[in-house]
Amino acid sequence: MSITYKKAGVNIDAGNELVKRIKKKLPKIGGFGGLFPVDGTKYNLVSSTDGVGTKLKIAFLVNKHDTVGIDLVAMNVNDLICVGAKPLFFLDYFACGKLNVGQAENVIKGIAKGCEISGSQLIGGETAEMPGFYKDGEYDLAGFSVGIIEKGKEITGKNIKAGDVIIGLPSSGPHSNGYSLIRKVFSDAELKKYSKALLAPTKIYVKEVLAALKKFNFKKQNITGIAHITGGSFYDKIERILPQNARVVIEKNSWKVPEIFKLVRQKGNVPEKDIYRTLNMGIGMVLIVRPDVALAVKKFFKDAKAIGYIKKGERGVEII
Repeated sequence: MSITYKKAGVNIDAGNELVKRIKKKLPKIGGFGGLFPVDGTKYNLVSSTDGVGTKLKIAFLVNKHDTVGIDLVAMNVNDLICVGAKPLFFLDYFACGKLNVGQAENVIKGIAKGCEISGSQLIGGETAEMPGFYKDGEYDLAGFSVGIIEKGKEITGKNIKAGDVIIGLPSSGPHSNGYSLIRKVFSDAELKKYSKALLAPTKIYVKEVLAALKKFNFKKQNITGIAHITGGSFYDKIERILPQNARVVIEKNSWKVPEIFKLVRQKGNVPEKDIYRTLNMGIGMVLIVRPDVALAVKKFFKDAKAIGYIKKGERGVEII
């Protein structure tokens, strides 16, 4: 039997449809970060909100809570840098049925670590204790991040054109997406067996991406698009930043897929399109760059790979 993300309980198409309906009333939403112009200044504030998802179920299973806070920060700040914004501050929301102080302390230590890595300030948050709402020992996390960017310097994808090269930055594992599929594929015993790989915290790309923007976009926009490979993965997340008549070609053999992704696909008999629409397959972020600087950008990042290109055609993504 073939397992898909939809069979595991997550319908990406339904989520996309909701965004389309909301955009009819709020046309400015839908990007990786929401922009808010600060009147009387040359800056935009950029905001993002996200959670950790059912990766938390693995943390509960093995009673390890010191890294999911890093995931929480990463899922937010990695979105901010897709528009070129520097993260400023972060707030968290921790909800549980009955507060376990030691457990919550470990979670918050991870949040503080993620803020340190990303150069953000943890300025506050909310702890909500709701008896009967969560199972004993379980909790949920959400986070809110705000960054800043100079007006006119936003990375929107509008300048992407045929011939641009796609540079992939390696992930540290599944990051914080696709865990409903992973948990459907693996038994609890297997989840414990592979917990080290499954709980590896989401890589935070802030400092290296901002440094690249400073180096390569100083005089002109050589990095034309940035996409954080999360829910919807290669298909939905890269298409989000494409202008009309620009089509992405991803060459799947251009990087080595880490073993954990191969195990999920093999054991779940997951169709190729579904696996590349659910998991990051070892690529956590992509940069779309002008061809004349592609080699230099690739060398700028540790272990980066050229994984595809832009061609003229119907707006969308194909994987070959």
